[in-house]
Amino acid sequence: MYKGAPLLKQYKNGNYYVRIFSDGTKERFSLEDEFKAEFPESIDLKITNYCDLNCPMCHESSSLEGEHANLDADFIKTLTPGIELAIGGGNPLSHPDLLPFLKRLKEQGIISNLTINERHLLTNLDLVKQLLDEQLIYGLGISLNKYDEKTFEFAKIYSNVVFHMILGIIDIDRLINFPKGFKALFLGYKRFGRGEGFYHDEIGIKIKDFENNFMKFKNNFKIIAFDNLALEQIHMKKHLPSHIYDKYYMGDDGEETMYIDLVKREFAKSSTSKNRYELLDDIKDMLSFLKNNQ
Repeated sequence: MYKGAPLLKQYKNGNYYVRIFSDGTKERFSLEDEFKAEFPESIDLKITNYCDLNCPMCHESSSLEGEHANLDADFIKTLTPGIELAIGGGNPLSHPDLLPFLKRLKEQGIISNLTINERHLLTNLDLVKQLLDEQLIYGLGISLNKYDEKTFEFAKIYSNVVFHMILGIIDIDRLINFPKGFKALFLGYKRFGRGEGFYHDEIGIKIKDFENNFMKFKNNFKIIAFDNLALEQIHMKKHLPSHIYDKYYMGDDGEETMYIDLVKREFAKSSTSKNRYELLDDIKDMLSFLKNNQ
């Protein structure tokens, strides 16, 4: 049993139990051989497609013409306390209803996390500090691109900051010389949206360099995590003993996780899924649909 941080939430999901701690650690336990979820443990939730950065690799194709979502979706009321929402965009800080939305989720017992670009952090420091200080969000993902000293100073104060970096975009030299002691989430390169047109051979080379040089920089980070696409692109299953890989692998997309685009009112297995479906009123029905349509 994990004892490194206070227990934040615990709940039963299908045939297993979930415990989430304040530092982001998650425990899952079942008496059966596999986890059979009735509802998603975590949801990648897009609340806006507005963004002023026009990043060339953006798989959401967010832009200044992007729209904000209506946040009054019926399925929100069916979310079980303890479910984690990874809220993003676009630039989620630009959504005019972000604060009341986060307050409503907190009252419901939902664990909200926010993913923002480093540039938007630096121009909205007071707002982001408010969200963390009032525990309207528990985790903050920062997509690095400036590597500003103010960003690292901010992350030293708030321990639940996780730096997001995209395989194929991040340079190995940057990782080898990365400041020590921070948390990192490495994301696979998404050949989707603008990311498809931006892909070129150098991106593939950088992904291979990451795989070949992982041991040179892994100890710079306090914690390292990967999304499923990154695990696939660097062939992590090939590099780890099966019992280690199975222990830490959190399941296939659409099994205990899912993606919801509130702007278009659609759901899918992941943000790069071509198969999208119109929102249903109950989160259990949406996950069941995904499982039955793999």
